[in-house]
Amino acid sequence: MAKLAPSLLSADFTKLGEQIDVLKDKGVSYLHFDVMDGIFVPNISIGIPVLQSIRAYTDMILDVHLMITEPERYIDAFASAGADIINIHYEATQKHTEIFERIRQLGKTPAVTIKPKTDWHDILPLLKYVDMVLVMSVEPGFGGQSFIPSSLDTVKALAEYRRSEKLNFDIEIDGGINLNNAAEVISAGVDIVVAGSSVFCKGDLAEQTDKFMGIVEKR
Repeated sequence: MAKLAPSLLSADFTKLGEQIDVLKDKGVSYLHFDVMDGIFVPNISIGIPVLQSIRAYTDMILDVHLMITEPERYIDAFASAGADIINIHYEATQKHTEIFERIRQLGKTPAVTIKPKTDWHDILPLLKYVDMVLVMSVEPGFGGQSFIPSSLDTVKALAEYRRSEKLNFDIEIDGGINLNNAAEVISAGVDIVVAGSSVFCKGDLAEQTDKFMGIVEKR
C-alpha cells in the first residue's frame, strides 16, 4: 500500500493545526516539509522554528525535504527540531555518505533527492546508504507546477533496479501530482506520493484527502 505525504508548502498557515488534524483524521501518516534557502532554489520557504512547532503539535511522520545548498551544515539542527526523515538533494553537496551516516547516528531516516534532469545512475553508489529516494517530477523551488512525464521513466528504472539488486528503499515522487496521475505513478513503483496544491487548494481538504487516500490505499 502506498502512502500520501501532503506538502505543507501549500497549506494555509493561518489554519495549520486544524488542517493537520483533518489529514490525520483521514488516515494520513506523513507530512512533507519543504525547506528552501533562496540559493539552491530561487524561492525561500519555512525552516526550523516552524518544524519545531509542528513537531510539538503532532506525532505524524515529518518528511523534511532540504532544498538547500551544503545541507551538511544543518543536519543536526533539523534532527533536533523533530524531523523523522531528512532528505538532501544529490546536487547540493559533495558529502553525501558523510551526511547519510550522520543522519543515522542521530536516529533519523536518510533520503536522497534527484532533480528531473539528473541521471538516476548517478546515485547508484548511494542507494546502500539511504532508505528513500525522492524523484522530483517538477523543477524544485515552487509549488503548483505541471508534472514532467519523463519522471515516470526514472521511477520505473529505480523500481526495477531495486528489485533486481534486492534493495530495500522507498521511492517517493514530488511535483505535479494530482488525482488524475496518482494511480499511474504508484503503478510505476512509487511508495510515497507527495501532493501539495492538489490536496490543499482544490476544494474541501477533507474531501480531497479522502479522494487521494482512496487511490493510494488501493495500490
